[in-house]
Amino acid sequence: MNQGRLSTEFRDRTKQFAAAIIRLYIELPKMCEEARVLGKQLLRSGTSVAAQVREASRARSDEEFVSKLGGALQEADETQLWLELLREECGIAPAVTLPMEKEADEPMAIMTTMINRTKIKAESRN
Repeated sequence: MNQGRLSTEFRDRTKQFAAAIIRLYIELPKMCEEARVLGKQLLRSGTSVAAQVREASRARSDEEFVSKLGGALQEADETQLWLELLREECGIAPAVTLPMEKEADEPMAIMTTMINRTKIKAESRN
């Protein structure tokens, strides 16, 4: 089923990712300043993915769709960075971060394909 330009399944997947990020943030150590700071960055970028996907699904033009989806793609990539740093520099267990990193990877590939196809479609009309 579609809701706007994107399927309900894809919108739900990014919402579930945001919920998992929130749960991870809640479990981060509160006494480690580095984990606290990186955790806030993670929370912001990880939840922004779902928000921008929602915005993209309601885009009024191909250009707006590409822009919003591009923003979601950037936030997903940034989320991966914070997850990597939490694992590598703050000692957060790989069992916690690696599944989330993988889950960010898959929507990034999907969004990249959607952006490229939309651009190609727009160029062919011109």
